[in-house]
Amino acid sequence: MPNPLDGFEVAAGDFRFTGSDLRRPECILAEPDGTLWSADARGGVVRIDPDGTQTLITQEAVGVDLGTLGSFVDGTLPNGLAFAGNGDLLVSNFGTDRLERMTRTGETTTLFDSLDGQPIGKVNFVCRDSRDRVWITVSTMLHDWPRAMSPSIADGRVLLYEEGRGVRVVAEGIRFSNECKLDAAEEFLYVVQTTGRNVVRFRILDNGDLVDREVFGPDDHGRFIDGIAFDAFGNLWGTYIMTDGIFAITPEGELRMLFDDSSDDEVARLDALFRADALSIDVLAGFGGTVAPWCASITFGGADLSTVYVGSLRGSTLPNFRSPVAGLPLSHWAA
Repeated sequence: MPNPLDGFEVAAGDFRFTGSDLRRPECILAEPDGTLWSADARGGVVRIDPDGTQTLITQEAVGVDLGTLGSFVDGTLPNGLAFAGNGDLLVSNFGTDRLERMTRTGETTTLFDSLDGQPIGKVNFVCRDSRDRVWITVSTMLHDWPRAMSPSIADGRVLLYEEGRGVRVVAEGIRFSNECKLDAAEEFLYVVQTTGRNVVRFRILDNGDLVDREVFGPDDHGRFIDGIAFDAFGNLWGTYIMTDGIFAITPEGELRMLFDDSSDDEVARLDALFRADALSIDVLAGFGGTVAPWCASITFGGADLSTVYVGSLRGSTLPNFRSPVAGLPLSHWAA
C-alpha cells in the first residue's frame, strides 16, 4: 500500500492560524467536537472552542497551603498535557517539577513530586494509554535544566504512574527525554531524545516494564527533536526545535522532511555549537523559525483527525495545516 505521505510537503503558505495572544503554547490537546486545549505560561491552559472563543483557565490549588496566593501561577509552567480517564487534565509541570491533575475549571492537585524521597526532576511530558496507565518523561535531574542541553549528559527518565500502585522508574539514561507516544497496538513506547537527536522505542511488557531499547529511524537527525505523534498509517511525525521543522519517520524507518523553517547554515551552526558543548539559553535564543517559533508538540485534530496543529515555545498562536492522512486517535478520543 502506498504511503499517504509520498510526495507530500508543507509550505509556509499552507498554514492557517488558530487562537491569539497565547503564551508558550507548548502542548495541544484536541477533542472530537473541535475543542482545543493549549498549555499556557500564565499558569494553566487556554481552551479554544470550535467557534474560536478563548478562555484562560489558571490553576487553583486544592489541599495545598499557599498562604494568601491561592494559585499556582507563581512558578508554574505547564508543559505536557494529557486527558485523564474522567476528562481532567494531567499536567507535567516544568516549573513546579511535579505531575498535577487539573479539573477543567482549574482546581489542581499534585499527583506526585518525589520518588523514593527525592525530587522527580524536570517533568516534561505525559501520556495515558488505554489501560489508564500514565507515562511521564523527565528530561533531566538537574534543576538548572539548560545545563542538560549537552552531548555529555544522559540523565533523563521515563516514569510509569498507576492508580493505587504509585510511580516508578521504567527507563533511565535518556538524553533529555521529551515527548513520548504509543503505537496503535500499544506494543512500544516511543521517546524523544532531544539531545540524543533521535527517537528511541521500548517494548512494553504486560507489567509495564520497558525492555529492548532501540533507535527508531535515523541514529542522529543532526537537529533537536521535541514532539512526536503517530498517524493512522503508522508514520511517526515529529518536530525539530530551534532549527524548526516538521518530519516523519515511515514504518520502515525512512526519514521524510515535510516542512523546513530553517536554513542549512543555521542547522550547521547549531550542530557545531552543540558538539562543542557550548549551548546556553542566550545562544539558543538566536535560533528559531517564523511559523511556529521553537516548534514543540504536534497534534492531530479536527472531526476527521486530519488537521495538524503545531505547538511552540515562543509563539502566540496555533499554526495548523491539512494532512493527507488522519492521525492515530489518542486514548481520550475513543472514550
